[in-house]
Formats: sequence, C-alpha cells, structure tokens
Amino acid sequence: MVMQTSLREAMNARTITGSPTATHAGQTMVLAHGYGADQSAWDQILPALSQHYRVVVFDWSFSGAVKDPDFFDPAHHATYEGYADDLVGLIDEMGLESVVFVGHSMAGMIGCIASVKRPELFTRLVLVGASPRYMNDEDYQGGFDRSDIEGLMSNIETNFTSWTQAFAAMVVGGHAPAAVEKFAASLRRMRPEVALAAAKTVFYCDHRDVLEKITTPTTIVQTTRDVAVPTSVAYFMQERIRGKSTVEIMDTDGHFPHLTVPKELLGLLGGVLGFES
Repeated sequence: MVMQTSLREAMNARTITGSPTATHAGQTMVLAHGYGADQSAWDQILPALSQHYRVVVFDWSFSGAVKDPDFFDPAHHATYEGYADDLVGLIDEMGLESVVFVGHSMAGMIGCIASVKRPELFTRLVLVGASPRYMNDEDYQGGFDRSDIEGLMSNIETNFTSWTQAFAAMVVGGHAPAAVEKFAASLRRMRPEVALAAAKTVFYCDHRDVLEKITTPTTIVQTTRDVAVPTSVAYFMQERIRGKSTVEIMDTDGHFPHLTVPKELLGLLGGVLGFES
C-alpha cells in the first residue's frame, strides 16, 4: 500500500495555470466533481477556464481514480460533513484564498457546507445540478420516491456492472452516447462497496437546513430536463439561501452539462463570472 502524506496527494489535486494576464489570473477556481465521476469530468471546459483563473481539480475519496482509498476514514465520509472537511482541509493545505467554487451535483452541497464552516475562504459558489435532498417529501419534490431509491441501492448491490450503464444512460441522457460511456466508465472504476456507501450518503441526505446558513454569493445552474434534479429544486434553494443567489437555466437535457454541452456551460459561466469564453 502506498502511504499518502497529504490531502493534496491523496485527492490527486492538480493546479492548472493559464494566461498570467487574464482578468481573473490572481483568483482560484476549484472544480469539484459529483458522485461516480472523477476530475476528468471537467476536461472539456478546463482548458478554457484556465485561461481566466488558476484552476484546481481533484478527486473525492469515493472516486475510482483515488490511488489509496484506505487513506480516508470511511466512517468520516458517511456524511457530507466529512467531505466538506476534506474540501476545507485541501484549500488550507494548498494555501488558497478567494476561491470560486464550482461543484457538480453532490459536490455543490458539499461546497455549501464548507462555505458555512469557513465563509472567508469562498467568494462565490456555482452549483451545477445541486440538490439538498433527492427524496420526495410531503411538501417537497426532490425527484425520487423512497421506493425508487431503494431499488437503486438494490441494483448497485446485485448487479453493479449492469447498473453502471443503466444509471449513466438515465442521468446523462441518451442523446450523448460518448458522455454516457465516459460516466459509465468512471462508475465502473469505483469499488462496488464504495459506490453503494456513497450512493446511500447522497440519496438519503437531507441538507435543506443548510441553505439558510449560506452567506456566500451563489449561482445555481440547472438544466431544464434533469432526471436527477427537478427544476423546482433550483428555485427552492434560491428562496432559502441567505446570501445573494440567482438561478441560471440551461435549455438542455441531462444532469451533466459539462459533459454534454460544454460550450454552452462555458458561455453561461463567462456571463456569470465576467469573462469571455
């Protein structure tokens, strides 16, 4: 077993620096992938973003790209709090300041929790397809009934390989076969027991109470047809976030705009953050 000595090494963190004369050259953007993915999910927009920011990418502990998963305490990552602690720890270890955090899916809410813990570290949160709760409630539509989620967990346990392909097709969208295959491949690189544990953490979570504690300016990016997160969730979040927040709707299918419509996402980010893509 390879012993890791730092979070930066354990999380495969990399810094990509583009043009030193760019408008935001002195500012750091941190890109955080969602469940089942790894940092390569950002490959199509990373070169353009690095022309405007110093960009940091990394892999969460559940990712199949992590070389030494035993570095991480599995009990600590049974909640989003543990992932948020890793994010804050990584930012501190790398000496980052004034971070623009872009988090996809579950990473969006992890970034929110981290910003509540250490608001001075973040200047803006950009949440792409994020949700505080995926399960429907009496007065809340998260996208999934409990029976849907229990079926998903059963499929992970009983037929992991088939589940990876079916789940990727469902959440990415069949209109983008290359993106479906990319996400399916990253799912297959996960250890099945890790995939199951992380899925339980995601799909049974309820972090609606975090929203009223967020003071960092927040942009919520939502596609119009996302099977994992209904559009209503974006507006639910906006209404409850304490700080200034806006919703940006992308007229496209699927949960992964950075894989399926990267140019459109870059254009949106440029408009929100003030750079030309």
